[in-house]
Amino acid sequence: MKITDIKVWPTRVVENRSWIFIEVNTDEGITGFGEATNSGGGGVIMVARMVELIRDTVEGADFAEGLIGQDANDIERIWQNLYRRFTTLGPRGLVTSVISGVDMALWDIKGKALGVPVYELLGGKVRDSIQLYTHVSNQADPVAAAHHARELVDMGHTALKTDPFSPEMGQHHRRYMDGRISAAGAQHGVDVMTAIREEVGPEIDLMIDAHGNFNVATAIDLCNRMTPINLTWFEEPVQPESLNALRQVKAGTDVPLCVGERLYTRYDFADVLSEGLANYIMPDICWTGGISEMRKIATLAETYYVPISPHDASGSLNVVGGAHVMMTTPNFYRLETSRPTPEEYNRVLTEPIEFIDGHLTLPDKPGLGVELDVEFMAAHPDPHWAQAGGGQ
Repeated sequence: MKITDIKVWPTRVVENRSWIFIEVNTDEGITGFGEATNSGGGGVIMVARMVELIRDTVEGADFAEGLIGQDANDIERIWQNLYRRFTTLGPRGLVTSVISGVDMALWDIKGKALGVPVYELLGGKVRDSIQLYTHVSNQADPVAAAHHARELVDMGHTALKTDPFSPEMGQHHRRYMDGRISAAGAQHGVDVMTAIREEVGPEIDLMIDAHGNFNVATAIDLCNRMTPINLTWFEEPVQPESLNALRQVKAGTDVPLCVGERLYTRYDFADVLSEGLANYIMPDICWTGGISEMRKIATLAETYYVPISPHDASGSLNVVGGAHVMMTTPNFYRLETSRPTPEEYNRVLTEPIEFIDGHLTLPDKPGLGVELDVEFMAAHPDPHWAQAGGGQ
């Protein structure tokens, strides 16, 4: 079954953020879809242009074999070839985002060709549904945040995450400089989490996402301030580049830590796991290399009895693709959904998914079990991609 065409769909679904979908067509008439969303900082155009680059063979260039004409069944070979092709540039981040979308689409094709859901190809179910966690908003006001947390619990969610430091630190997101927070900002974070805990009670899991905004000393201080809250985890306390920084934070607090949305491939997770630097990991299936790599990372974490909780800051296939892998993963905690209800995810799907009592039940249809609405994507292009003449 040969690949005959690859299309990229940078799609504006929500305000100020676009999702990137990849369509892979074959000579047997089977089409697969994947997602490679990486918004912000020009990520949409960079990923989309790179998808166009790998579509065709670059004649006269070394290591530049295109995907058209390759066998869509050879998922692992295609993964390895794409990863190694860009090794002198650095195959993580941009490259693994592109691989993620292609890989997901190829698994979708294989499942459709064989008439089974992707999770059956990965070994079959170890659970019947996927437990979710979602986000508390209104962080500027502890009372309002607590009220929103109560609404989410009443919807059936039993695990909630928020960034209680965002009123001050949001301006530093992706703009790290000195990693400090004011005394008032730190206390505000404590006040928000205290209000949420008092509102939802001790049975609800609470997590903090720090977005890597802090230096070592500040991160340790903030973690320890949260000890009375009984957090499930404190996420990305420091920037992801330095294992030494993470080692110091881990040594300086008893609060459980979670990292991984900005770690790429099993190679980046290996030292974190072997040194016991995180209690949970959270790779992103759109950034780390797709279904193939997510499965390998999950298995690696299983050998250390570390739970995995896939990250979501993207679109519909991020959630669905991650759910397929987690259906087969024993050491699964919960799947993140950055939106508490599926309406926005469903805007690009021909048939909706549902969140019921904090769970997602996957369709039992072949492949990923969902189809993207091509007409919607064509009618809602990313405006920057369109201005750059993308897709022409």
